[in-house]
Amino acid sequence: MRLHEDRTESADGREGLYAWVEKSPSALILPIDGADVWLVEQFRHPPKARFWEFPQGAWEDAPDAAPEELARGELVEETGLHAQRTERLGRLFFAYGMSDQYFDVWLASGLEPGPQRLEDTEHGLRTERFSLTQVEQMMGDGRIADAASVAAFGLWRLR
Repeated sequence: MRLHEDRTESADGREGLYAWVEKSPSALILPIDGADVWLVEQFRHPPKARFWEFPQGAWEDAPDAAPEELARGELVEETGLHAQRTERLGRLFFAYGMSDQYFDVWLASGLEPGPQRLEDTEHGLRTERFSLTQVEQMMGDGRIADAASVAAFGLWRLR
């Protein structure tokens, strides 16, 4: 991760300073089989709370990893699930006003359970299966407050 402070000049000549964060590409995976959806719940440091969200992540030590490899790896790491099929649904940005980090959205299906491969920083992460109806209710009542998860789910619903 790198923090940038760029000197800028507007069309009328005014100077400014624009700070932004450079981060590795990421993947967000929608593990959906029929009416079953798998989510992960973990503690998020900035808001100091636990939230439900779709599995997602980046490989800072392998920023050039193939996008599908990253998605499949993150899925196994966080949930233990192996996908028989993956489909790339699109590319979104986490917050392009603050960072250049994008994430590819992947639909994972034909899911087979296996052991999680959590990183040390993911201690306490848990995964659970929900129905599509429950996931939509969780988005509505704030139990899923991750903007990337909500946007990715919306992208899937639009297809």
